Amino acid sequence: MLISYEPFWETLKKKKITTYTLINKHNISSATIDRIKKGGGISTMKIDDFCRILGCEVSDIIKYTEDK
Repeated sequence: MLISYEPFWETLKKKKITTYTLINKHNISSATIDRIKKGGGISTMKIDDFCRILGCEVSDIIKYTEDK
């Protein structure tokens, strides 16, 4: 996998925000959280939403790694 959501989970932990809070307070769909958990794709609009909600940069949500 070239795109990793590992930074997203670290950022959630650092900000002390749960997926429950994202879903119920910020109206992020559970399907979006499920796609992230499974390493699936999400839109740039969702990345923008996460950056706004978490007060962070794109690099705090996703990272690119070269295929080896």
